[in-house]
Amino acid sequence: MRYSEIPPEAMTDAQREVCAAITAGKRGRVPLPFQVLLKSPTLCARAQALGEFVRYDTSLAPRLSELAILVTARYWTAQYEWHAHDKIARESELGPAIIDAVAARRDPTPLMRPDELAVYAFAKALHETHRVDDVIYAEATLRLGAQGVVDLIGVLGYYTLISMTLNTFEVPVPGGTYPLTP
Repeated sequence: MRYSEIPPEAMTDAQREVCAAITAGKRGRVPLPFQVLLKSPTLCARAQALGEFVRYDTSLAPRLSELAILVTARYWTAQYEWHAHDKIARESELGPAIIDAVAARRDPTPLMRPDELAVYAFAKALHETHRVDDVIYAEATLRLGAQGVVDLIGVLGYYTLISMTLNTFEVPVPGGTYPLTP
């Protein structure tokens, strides 16, 4: 098993400081991805700061952020990330049929509002081709604004880091259920 939580008594002072900062922030607890990142306390602290921003403070509406997170989790088949954000996405007013379609790798676009279409097309293009063509970029800029496009890139990049971390360390999904098929 690659994942293991670091018991408080085994933590270094730097690890304890990072845990205290995470707990004092908007999360109020130390989520499992940070248990892995604590092995590198400085990286964990910096990733946590970026993560808190992209999770709670971007210019994107919560349903758009959650859509970007779910597209990223699906791209990486990051089971824990999907498990953590499926419920949040549903609470953010992202349509359940959209969430289910992304999970099943079906085309959700007929179900989407224009701003959701822009986020989905941008995220899908960037993950799959590592580029965004002029049409997709123009639509994203029209729907989200310049800041929104940059914030979207931040969300996609951060959750790529988290997905890679979760997959590498095989972080278990609570209850042992794995919602995504490979």
